[in-house]
Amino acid sequence: MNAGERETTKRSAWREPMVWLVAAIPAAAVFATFALLAVAARSSGNNDSVADRVQRTAQVQVADLGPDAQARALRLSAVVRSDGSGIDVLPVEGEFDRTAALQLSLRHPARADLDRTLRLAPSATGWRSDDAFALDHDWNVQLQPLDGAWRLQGRWTARRQAVYLHPALGE
Repeated sequence: MNAGERETTKRSAWREPMVWLVAAIPAAAVFATFALLAVAARSSGNNDSVADRVQRTAQVQVADLGPDAQARALRLSAVVRSDGSGIDVLPVEGEFDRTAALQLSLRHPARADLDRTLRLAPSATGWRSDDAFALDHDWNVQLQPLDGAWRLQGRWTARRQAVYLHPALGE
């Protein structure tokens, strides 16, 4: 082949790097879009760090603070502790109904699929559940009677054996 023939012979367009870039960049963008949509769809559960039922109107959010006010009025506080085999709730202050069962809600700060709700039965020292749970991460803790008349809240720090619960509303 002489020099003149080399210039007139055209290379296939698919052998040009610029053609691959023109096709690959939009294809990568489409793939990334679908990947992000798939990740967002899988993690679209409860992303609120607050588990209260909230009424939303435009950008205003309204939550019922009645149970918190009731706990403050009754001057309630408690300690929740884990002994590895179960959970104990010990009343610290206030007049608790010692014959009524309580509900303890443990909410993971970021993953709603790890949330747990335990029913606590009255015991000699307070309330007890034989359910154990992992203390390797933080928990948002809420204690309330089964009818939801009042509630106490706190944050259980990872690897601690106990947490102090109090009303969300201050004095």
